[in-house]
Amino acid sequence: MVARLRDGVDRFLAPPARTTGERYRHELKYLISYGQKADLNVRMSPLLGRDSHAQDGSYLIRSLYFDDYWNTAYQEKIDGVLLRKKYRIRIYDYNDAVIKLERKRKCDSWIYKEDAPLTHDEFDRILNGDYGFLKDSPHQLCREFYVECVSNMMRPRVIVDYDREPWILQAGTVRVTFDMDVRAAVGGYDIFDRTLPTIPVLEPGKLVMEVKFTEFLPQFVRDLLPGKAHELTAVSKYVLAYDKTSYLRSAEYWKESWATATC
Repeated sequence: MVARLRDGVDRFLAPPARTTGERYRHELKYLISYGQKADLNVRMSPLLGRDSHAQDGSYLIRSLYFDDYWNTAYQEKIDGVLLRKKYRIRIYDYNDAVIKLERKRKCDSWIYKEDAPLTHDEFDRILNGDYGFLKDSPHQLCREFYVECVSNMMRPRVIVDYDREPWILQAGTVRVTFDMDVRAAVGGYDIFDRTLPTIPVLEPGKLVMEVKFTEFLPQFVRDLLPGKAHELTAVSKYVLAYDKTSYLRSAEYWKESWATATC
């Protein structure tokens, strides 16, 4: 508990500085329909370019989210806490060429993402509860994640999958993404297991549009944005997926309770 309080004080006293360039960004989220996306694609195509990383126009993102014993990341998001953070391990297209441990911090309307590379073997060790190697990592983020795992019992919570279509504008480092078919994987936490069944977390016909920028958002991009009524102000993909899979945790709880009672 003391460690958690100390961490909260540290985060309060040291909010992100806005003088470090491109690493601190604004982030806007919208829940839109596929019809709105089609209209936006037509309007954006003369102004923004496709991200070169999306060779076929989009790519799959799979993230394994972690939370501590108290589900702090989940609860702080629900409560609208301005200073918060969350950890995840992310891969693309089920490939182990790029495996990243990420920490996403939020301070008011600013976000700050840090990442550190992992190997497939290191991911397997984390999944098996072997965190000891992280304390000797050359990456500070890994060492801090180790502290979270051993002191606050940071553990896997849910896998989130979606197909991302990215657009970019160099001026203002603007990035617009459409996250489609957002779903939660169930039955395990192995992000390389393609056979994990998934369940959708958004209402039918909806997707998440995200707009990220650093210093400014050009007016012609602002003119493209959906109305404020569509902005997501209190939810995240992690929260949506966690809520959607809550019935599984309940079932597991009763299964364990029954097993204990019959022993």
